[in-house]
Amino acid sequence: MAEAVLGKRYIVYLVLVALAGWALASYDVNLLVLALPDIAKSLHISETGIGILGFFVYGAQFCITIFAGYSMDRFGRRRVWMICLAGTAIFTGLTYFVQDFWQLVAVRALASGLAYSELAVSITIVNEQVPAKGRGFLYSIVQGGWPLGLFFASGVYLAFGHMGWRFVFLLGVIPIVGVIVGRIFVRESDRYEHVQQVRDAHAKGDDGRLQALLAERAVATDEMERVTIGQLFAASPEIRRQLIWLTFAWICYGASYVASNFYITYWLTKFKGFSSSEASTLLLVTGGIGFFFYILGGWMGERVGRREVIIVTALLVAPLSLIFLYAHQTWLVVIVYFLLYQVTNGTWASAGYAYQAESFPTRMRGTAVGFLSAMQVLGFVIGTLLWTLLSDKTTPTVTWLVLAVGVSIGMCAVIFLRHIKPNQELEAISQ
Repeated sequence: MAEAVLGKRYIVYLVLVALAGWALASYDVNLLVLALPDIAKSLHISETGIGILGFFVYGAQFCITIFAGYSMDRFGRRRVWMICLAGTAIFTGLTYFVQDFWQLVAVRALASGLAYSELAVSITIVNEQVPAKGRGFLYSIVQGGWPLGLFFASGVYLAFGHMGWRFVFLLGVIPIVGVIVGRIFVRESDRYEHVQQVRDAHAKGDDGRLQALLAERAVATDEMERVTIGQLFAASPEIRRQLIWLTFAWICYGASYVASNFYITYWLTKFKGFSSSEASTLLLVTGGIGFFFYILGGWMGERVGRREVIIVTALLVAPLSLIFLYAHQTWLVVIVYFLLYQVTNGTWASAGYAYQAESFPTRMRGTAVGFLSAMQVLGFVIGTLLWTLLSDKTTPTVTWLVLAVGVSIGMCAVIFLRHIKPNQELEAISQ
């Protein structure tokens, strides 16, 4: 009984520490968006310079996330988790000292890349440690850190923005250091340690110990000779099929997200008659309530399956985007965008990322999840390029129809994913 209570307490602690880390990663990423006008004015950055900054930030997110995924499978989840957040703290703090454009590019690319890699690591380490029953619901709480981080960034900038953007970034270091200290007490994933023991016994030819370990948890030992990236692309047809469809769906999601989330303030103020303060208020309220849609997505995933939740979510994105385009009454714009935000954030993310963790065996889970997180960033890049090209060559209506409506249809590729019954042990799903 005491061990069970201690186990429950540790799970609560793990979820809260992961929630805090993801919220602070969100804080760092969203703070750059909020502070960008003041930074551009202070450092005399042109619109072209802002585009270059975005390119390097995306590039760092892509590269660091892929490397973090591979490193998780080679060096451990907990170690990479600590390094990513510690690096975020260092480069968030160094933002205070930047004096020119290229210093800003270097510091913010590394800070944002390390912060974004928090996503892949938390998906892996949390889903491997929480119990099978309720795994998706518990992880949905962690994902809810994204809107909380947006709220935190908005509140801090509103309260302390008058002291300058440098001070606001420096202020963000304090809670990050607190979470790093909290993570000292987080254990390494026992599943990762088990795979390492299996790898060691297999390499030494210790059949007795190997069979004892395999009796605890099944592992495909015939794949142990490969490095994890090799396993990912030379995996069984079932795993490879999952990877292909998840990759396609998440690239389309990332590309369409650019229109429905990144440039939405521009769209609301330019074409829907909103003032800047009205648009900001809508996004804050939508994001605040959105925390509960992350929980809703996790809860629904436990009841009907996570694949089914993201299928329904994917089917709703294009119609809602189309209605939003042609909605002109303020009340209708507010209602439709509220729903569009929730399906492109809460229900998709909470069920989708837990589904990613379940789709791959422990021996390659870190690499696979890191790869898929990087593919989402690739989607952001594609979406940004499409938005820029279409905005220059066509009308705003065509731009929205192609990116927010047309590309989002590709998210429906999740229909081709396999059904994974909730509440199963990870080893029962994939080895």
